Amino acid sequence: MQRRRGRSSNHGLIGDVACSLAFMSLVAGLPDVAWAGAQTFNTALPVAPGEGVFRGQFVAIKRSDDPTRADRDLTVLGGVSVLGYGVTGDLTLFGVLPYLHKELELTTPAGARIERDTSGIGDLRAFARYTVFHDDAPGRTFRIAPFAGVEAPTGDDDERDRLGRLPQPLQLGSGSWDPFFGVVGTWQTLDYEVDAQLAYEVNTEANDFEFGDVFRADASLQYRLWPRQLGPGVPAFFYGVIEANLIHQDENEVDGVEDPDSGGTTLFLSPGVQYVTKRWVLEGVMQVPAFQDLNGTALQDDWTVRAGFRVNF
Repeated sequence: MQRRRGRSSNHGLIGDVACSLAFMSLVAGLPDVAWAGAQTFNTALPVAPGEGVFRGQFVAIKRSDDPTRADRDLTVLGGVSVLGYGVTGDLTLFGVLPYLHKELELTTPAGARIERDTSGIGDLRAFARYTVFHDDAPGRTFRIAPFAGVEAPTGDDDERDRLGRLPQPLQLGSGSWDPFFGVVGTWQTLDYEVDAQLAYEVNTEANDFEFGDVFRADASLQYRLWPRQLGPGVPAFFYGVIEANLIHQDENEVDGVEDPDSGGTTLFLSPGVQYVTKRWVLEGVMQVPAFQDLNGTALQDDWTVRAGFRVNF
């Protein structure tokens, strides 16, 4: 998962050597080297054996485009912690744990405006990623890595307020064990990196409720904007990022009956930036729906903001 180097241009042979050495150090997965990478999904680049990477990410989600008279307005704020550990040069283990605050405002049939909310730890996602193919050469690398894991029900799935039990989508956890799997590929050069992912999550039933299965296809381009020329050493880098996320979710089921007002397809286009140093990364991206085809009266997305940091150790 590394990449911070640039084209030598007018720096001649010294710059070329510096770029190659920096690149090879990054590919080797040294513990004191950070990397850019996709912000809304994973990458296929390695974590060195016995070393780790930590990502902390703030997430804000807004959904308020409601076609019904309830005028629903959903806000989700969260902090997501991601820990990766390199077991071997090919095998990496990951754990993802969110802390969430969910708040829903809506208008009742009687015309009263009410608010329902909950806060706490969400469901833990644990998975393994294994590199099955890599092709490394001076100035570039290409890697393919399948992954598989499970979302465990660590979040509370029976939260209540003065009005009774909160609706399942507002709960912190699903209450179910949900497997997921996919494959991610990375093409990295001295100037840019491209990541792509296909993933599928099988959601199972709990509390007489089952979220629809989720399929997603993701792509990310990170292009080095500064410095345009690289001399000796490994300085800081500034990247422009553009990502695309195509997400399709099947209809939810309540007591075994499909909910016609749930699920659908959304395409996000996500511009962002990354500032990369030798040991850490600052990053931010904004996901904006370019296309939404949701079922019935499902609540549509307005935007999602992600901002955070990553550290190698």
